[in-house]
Amino acid sequence: MIVKKFNAKRMSALVAIAASVAVFTGCANNTPTATTPGSSPAATNAATSDKKQLKDVRVQLSFLKQSLDAPLIIAINKGYFAEEGLNVTYERGFGNADTISKLGTGKFDMAFSDMYNAMDFNDKNPNDKIIAVAMTQNKAPFAVMGFKANGINSPKDLTGKKMGAPAGDGPRKLFPLFAEEVGVDPNSIEWTTMEPKLRETFLLQGKVDAISGFSTSALPSLLKGGKKMEDISLFYYTENGLDFYGNAILTKASFAQQNPEVVKAFVKAYFRGFQDMLKDPTAALDAVIASDDSKLMNREAERVRLEIAMRDLYITPEVEKNGLGGVDDKRLAKTIEQTIAGFKLKGKPTAEDIFTAEFLPAKDLLTLPPTSDRKPLS
Repeated sequence: MIVKKFNAKRMSALVAIAASVAVFTGCANNTPTATTPGSSPAATNAATSDKKQLKDVRVQLSFLKQSLDAPLIIAINKGYFAEEGLNVTYERGFGNADTISKLGTGKFDMAFSDMYNAMDFNDKNPNDKIIAVAMTQNKAPFAVMGFKANGINSPKDLTGKKMGAPAGDGPRKLFPLFAEEVGVDPNSIEWTTMEPKLRETFLLQGKVDAISGFSTSALPSLLKGGKKMEDISLFYYTENGLDFYGNAILTKASFAQQNPEVVKAFVKAYFRGFQDMLKDPTAALDAVIASDDSKLMNREAERVRLEIAMRDLYITPEVEKNGLGGVDDKRLAKTIEQTIAGFKLKGKPTAEDIFTAEFLPAKDLLTLPPTSDRKPLS
């Protein structure tokens, strides 16, 4: 069993991030709580000028709208979806498992969530199969986080501790596999269940010793709660034997079969927005903030979230080599085996059962822009 230490380079970068976010401690909640429509004047104007009726596509986010949703917002604002004949609207999500459940009922046409929870859904609902049609996060943000002041300095320090997470949390379901990799008895852990919005609060208040969750969700909240990055122990699953992919664009298999051109058009427009985000993340962040009708979104918190994702989830050696959107077959197959064990699935799904590359756009939209074309995030 190999326990990988937290990357020193990343630690230095996150300490710098933490210093910059100290100013927003105590600010308003960083994301709106109301359902948010995703229509735009750009899409409407494009539809009018083309004199054609756009196909409505209903999308659910994985959680509250965040800076990570920038590609979607950009594609709406700039009329990329409209150019493909789509009128895209979106609603906030309530966690990955809930998003997948609602996608399975047909309430939404497309959704952003992880394919491992989707495999769990498919195992229980074989007649409503969900598939991933593009990866948006090459690395999963699955992580365990605790405070060094509480004696959490390495994964082995979790032994016998009280941990917290929502019941449907993917990292919580996979924790026994993580524990096996790092040498912790999962039966020694006492779990506390709470609503997703209370997870970081429980840790900050000392009600739990550590939490499982997404780094992109938890870290900004912990920093906003007054912690510094050097106070936090962060253990990524991907650095401890579980090389999972992150969120993907999901749809029902039946919807993709009946509307292949719609799915292709959606993925193409989305990755046009993704390319814009990679080239100018500051403009992308500003677009998300401007789309927040509640005006409760905290820009600095969202900047931290996007910076973590850009560095740890989006731009990886695999993406540099193979491009955005796709998967490495061997890597996916291994994580599927781990998911079968972690989620205690009855069936034995294969990579072909959960992911297809047939809806991905041309290579130019999937190739990372040259480093010289990527502006810094500020």
